[in-house]
Amino acid sequence: MSSEKSSAVHDLQSAIQFARLEQARQDDAVVELREAEKARLCLLEEALQGVFDDVPESQRDLALAILPGDPPRFWVDATSYVVMARDKRTYRFVKDTRLGRTVIHEGEDVEPVADAVTRYVAERIVERQRASEESWVIQHNRSTRKARPANYEPEPPAGPSVLLNFVVFGFGMLAGAALLLAYAWFIIE
Repeated sequence: MSSEKSSAVHDLQSAIQFARLEQARQDDAVVELREAEKARLCLLEEALQGVFDDVPESQRDLALAILPGDPPRFWVDATSYVVMARDKRTYRFVKDTRLGRTVIHEGEDVEPVADAVTRYVAERIVERQRASEESWVIQHNRSTRKARPANYEPEPPAGPSVLLNFVVFGFGMLAGAALLLAYAWFIIE
């Protein structure tokens, strides 16, 4: 009986050792996949290097950097990033919005993804410039208004006089009373 126990323990020990080896192989594969993801995102970063150099100093809201995580992501701004899809070959350029996640572009080649990111960055820059111009126009219009004198009193609004309003109100009351009397007269009969 004791020989059966020792062989069972030996088999369990072998099984544990085999499970540890398999776990180590899987961990190595996961690490290799993460490194492959990061390497592909680095290729995208290199393709966009010229775009990074041309981004104006005023556009500090554009991140344009790979940040570690699970999965690693190439951040374009606070809500947009490129991540590798589950197959680890497909780039997915996504934007998180209040309505959910939107895929802006998806593809296996780095150049079309780099073009999509470049267009997005350009749109953001133009959007920021337009907002800046609009605020300048509003500020300019406020500062160029004519100063009013201290004793300025606005003109009363043009419209019917108070007397006319009183007459119309009185006529409406008389007409309403007459209609009520007529209605009561017909009901009593």
